[in-house]
Amino acid sequence: MPHPPRAMDNASAPPGRGALSDWWWRNQRALTPFILLAPACLLFAVFVLYPIAASIRLSLHDWDGVGPQTWVGLANFAELFGDPVFYTALANNLCWLALYLLAPVFGLGLALFLNQDVRGIRVVRSLFLFPFVISQVVVGLIFAWFLNAEFGLLNRLLGSAGLPAVAPLESGRWAIFAVILAGLWPQTAYCMILYLTGLTGIRPELIESARMDGARGGRLLWHVVLPQLRPVTFIAAMVCVVGALRSFDLVAIMTAGGPYNSTMVLGYYMYEQTFLSLRYGYGAAIAAVLFALMGAFVGLFLWRLLRREAA
Repeated sequence: MPHPPRAMDNASAPPGRGALSDWWWRNQRALTPFILLAPACLLFAVFVLYPIAASIRLSLHDWDGVGPQTWVGLANFAELFGDPVFYTALANNLCWLALYLLAPVFGLGLALFLNQDVRGIRVVRSLFLFPFVISQVVVGLIFAWFLNAEFGLLNRLLGSAGLPAVAPLESGRWAIFAVILAGLWPQTAYCMILYLTGLTGIRPELIESARMDGARGGRLLWHVVLPQLRPVTFIAAMVCVVGALRSFDLVAIMTAGGPYNSTMVLGYYMYEQTFLSLRYGYGAAIAAVLFALMGAFVGLFLWRLLRREAA
């Protein structure tokens, strides 16, 4: 009985081909992944790596956007580290970061509340999803109008209750917290979506076993539910860190960095120095510091995750 022909492996090329064809036949399995990844790597290099390198190079020059670039070395960074507005912006970014880490906590609470099989819960979920689907610019306008000292709804409500009017966006002490509150609204909705997705993957047999062992309430949440949501928590924390450090649009819409630079953040300070003051080199230096700060926090999170996975 004749045997069926065996499939050719990469080492045995069919006869009658040229040297190039033979070389491709022998190496196609090893080269195929690189060929498939090449377009994505090219786009990543053009639209991510090259702009980063160009921005770092620009930070070493003095340029107004029109004339020739003048090499200044580290002078922009020396000026930046002596700039009091830079330290105000950095402190505000760290304040954003500290308060944004409350978003996973609030998001988890909302997800646990909405993860119920009751009538009408889908309508309630859609209402809580609303902040996530609207633009950050719209969120900023809503909160700016709500907190406005002259016609804002907040003062209307306080007046109807017999309480004095407030002006949080005009206060150098409270304006930054008002802007962060506006950012927490959609950020919490995003974390809620992540946790709702994570709750669908929880193993129900572990929940039932824990309940049979007497675990209830907080003990069930801490020892059974949260360990299974650890990957989701990591993603939510990473998103909050990146969102806090790249904050720009809410500041631009609500306060433009005021009053008296009290709500200034690094992203808006970079925009202000680059496009309003036409100091492209100085703005690139701010961008380089912001990039290094973001890389440090993301690297710290990844290091902790890998160490925990290896343990």
